[in-house]
Amino acid sequence: MSYPPQADSRYGMGQSTTQYDLRDEVRYGLGDPRGPDFPSPPPTRTWPQEDPFRRPPPADPWALPERGRPDYGVPDYGTPDYGDPHRGRRGGPGRAVVAAVIAALLAGGVAGGVTGRLTANTPESTALQQSDAGPVQGGLSDVAARVQASVVSIEVRAAGAQGTGSGFVIDRRGHVLTNAHVVEGGGQVTVVLADQRRVRARLVGTDRALDLAVLAIPAAQAPAPLTFSRFSDVRVGDPVIALGSPLGLQGTVTSGIVSALNRQVRLGEGGGASTAVQTDASINPGNSGGPLVNARGEVIGVNTAIATLMRGGGGGSIGIGFAIPADRAREGALRLVR
Repeated sequence: MSYPPQADSRYGMGQSTTQYDLRDEVRYGLGDPRGPDFPSPPPTRTWPQEDPFRRPPPADPWALPERGRPDYGVPDYGTPDYGDPHRGRRGGPGRAVVAAVIAALLAGGVAGGVTGRLTANTPESTALQQSDAGPVQGGLSDVAARVQASVVSIEVRAAGAQGTGSGFVIDRRGHVLTNAHVVEGGGQVTVVLADQRRVRARLVGTDRALDLAVLAIPAAQAPAPLTFSRFSDVRVGDPVIALGSPLGLQGTVTSGIVSALNRQVRLGEGGGASTAVQTDASINPGNSGGPLVNARGEVIGVNTAIATLMRGGGGGSIGIGFAIPADRAREGALRLVR
């Protein structure tokens, strides 16, 4: 038995991100990526040709142009009255609107929120952090810097082959969430932390229907866990970043937006379609199991699959990636660690 079945011998690493051939997936609503043809409309007006040098220049090179018939492309407004730039003017309705927009943006930027934690009520409970919507702190580069320490690379060795995937820490007990297809086939599992420490991991459990798996590493060596966002707070157009180890390149960060919600695709075993978050953030083989986070650094999904135009699963990102929604991933992880 070799792992993974799609291991890429050219790079010495597996392609653990599921890929779909869009030509075979029309029945799942992915559609034709090419789109309709839009021919250019015929010209509606023919402009006469004129010698641009027929009109003599003004006698005074510093004088304003004469009023009269304008050249083509110049509005027939005449010369505007610019007035005295130092003369005081009262603000009109236009300025009031701009001021209102700026005030609204500032108010939105300082709107606060409360971060909570939901804890499983079990004898040996596991706390998976879930956040309410709060203010965005800094830019995407700041978010990436905060999140990267909690993202890990996962190496699986079995029968002389090696697969590579991604994952992230979900609690302070050292549990790491990833995709089930990253660790399928068994073998030795090693978690590579952001600081390049290599830690042997134990497989806690898998949910093949959801394509989720939980690993365990020593709690003393585990970085801080990430927080799950509430899926109800996710909106189409929200900025997101995907983190992981595509093609074994650990610490890779790509950015995009939420392209669609509740997209029907096949993510786990069983052949049935389930809903997923669609994003145009670049996701490639090796990103599987890594987090898709919002501008607050909260996990909104687990990167799982990409669409491809090539039959047989070849090719990389074409800007259509899919992630397991955060609420479903969190609930599945809680069931596995209990």
